[in-house]
Amino acid sequence: MEPLRAPVDPVVALQRITWLLERQRERSYRVEAFRKAARAATALGADAVAERAADGSLPQVEHIGTTTARVLVEAVNGQVPDYLARLQEQPDPFPPQEAAALVSELRGDLHAHTDWSDGGASIDEMAAAAAAMGYAWLAITDHSPRLTVAHGLTAERLTDQMAQIAQWNTTRRNSGSQTLRLLTGIEVDILDDGALDQSDDLLAELDVVTASVHSKLRMEHDAMTARLVAAASDPRVNVLGHCTGRRVLTGRGHRPPSTFDAEAVFRACAAHGTAVEINSRPERVDPPDELITMARDLGCLFAIDSDA
Repeated sequence: MEPLRAPVDPVVALQRITWLLERQRERSYRVEAFRKAARAATALGADAVAERAADGSLPQVEHIGTTTARVLVEAVNGQVPDYLARLQEQPDPFPPQEAAALVSELRGDLHAHTDWSDGGASIDEMAAAAAAMGYAWLAITDHSPRLTVAHGLTAERLTDQMAQIAQWNTTRRNSGSQTLRLLTGIEVDILDDGALDQSDDLLAELDVVTASVHSKLRMEHDAMTARLVAAASDPRVNVLGHCTGRRVLTGRGHRPPSTFDAEAVFRACAAHGTAVEINSRPERVDPPDELITMARDLGCLFAIDSDA
C-alpha cells in the first residue's frame, strides 16, 4: 500500500494509522482508540470536523482524544499528520521486500473477520482496507455459532449479515463506484465428527465456506485425520482453514500443531477441489512450509488468506 501524501482526508488519516498499527501488532487498546476516533469523525462530517479543528473543540467529542484530535487538525490544515508520517517511515515487517512482487499479484482474500464476531473493524472498514490494497474481492467469514468466545453468528445473524453485504454491493454497483466485490461467507467450525457448525441450507447460500478446527486441537491422530478428511470432502466447503492449528508467535504462548495424516487430508482436498489455506497471520503461518510443499505436489489448490 502506497504511503499517503498531502492533502490527506482527516478520516482516511485515522483509518490508515489504525491499519498500520494493526500491521505492526500494536496493543489492541491503541488500535481501537484510533478506530473509534475515525468513526466519531465520520459521524461528525467533514464540515464539523473542520470547524472543531479551527476552534480547538475536537477533544470534547466522545472517542476523540488529544492525540487523535491532533491528527485531525493537521490533516484539516493540509499536512500529513506527524503520527502518520512516523508510522509510514518505519520499515514494513510484512512482507519482506523480495516478496513485494508476489504480494502485488494477490487479487483478494477468502478469510476475513469483522466486528460481527471477533474482528475489530466493521464491514465498511474492512472493505475500504481491501480496496486500498487493490483487491477485487473480499470474503467476510465471521465465526459460526458454536464459537461463542468469538461471538459466532447464529443463523439469524448470518442471514442479516448476508443482506447487509448484498446491499453494500448493490449500492456501489448502482453508483458506478464499485471496484471491490464483497462475498458472503463463514469460517465454520469443524465439529468433532467432521460435521459443520451451520445449517445445510444456509451454507448453500454463501459464496465462500472456509472450514476450520477451533476445539480439541490435541485430538488423537486418527480421529483428527478423519475429522479433517470429512470436512475437506464436504461439497459445501471451499477452503480448509489453518489446518494444523499451530501458533508460533503469540502473547498467549506457543501452540504445537495438531497431529494428523497430512497426505490423506490433502488428497481429500485435491479430490474435492477444496483449497488448502495458507493462513498468513504472523502468529499462525499455517501450514508450515513442508506441508505446503506436500499439498502442492498432491495437486491441491491454495487460498492465501489474511485471517484479518
